[in-house]
Amino acid sequence: MSRGFVKEDDQEEAPIIPPRAALPAGETNYVTPNGLKELKEEEEELIEERANLDKENETERRRAQAVIDGNLKLLRERISTARILDPKEQPEDEVRFGALVELKQNGNTQRFQIVGVDEADVKKQKIAFVAPIAKAVTGKKVGNKIDFKLGEETRKLEILKITY
Repeated sequence: MSRGFVKEDDQEEAPIIPPRAALPAGETNYVTPNGLKELKEEEEELIEERANLDKENETERRRAQAVIDGNLKLLRERISTARILDPKEQPEDEVRFGALVELKQNGNTQRFQIVGVDEADVKKQKIAFVAPIAKAVTGKKVGNKIDFKLGEETRKLEILKITY
């Protein structure tokens, strides 16, 4: 059909659904119990938001609904593939998923918890288990020293404390 016979209002662009945090292909979607709880809370919030969409403007409602539906689909995929690893069940003397690690790096002390990709938040000192520094310290024990390559630079890390 020629564009001359199509109303401009009918030309809605498909909304862009932002992707979730990257989970490399082939990686198991590990989550802490708290991480799964947060995913389910996010799902409830999206369901509630969808139910309370403004019904005045049909075009805006459809667009907002499409964005929420897209986000729900991605979120539900993450929830359905989640594999819970409880930090309390990890070996206490070794860095594993869920560990709160304290390490020394170039004289500075740094603390972070190793969590799932959706739970990771640098501001809360939570890093994803697929992050290079998490991979570098996983399996190590208190007192271990690690050469951590960061681009061209190699940093010396020392595990000071591990808690769960």
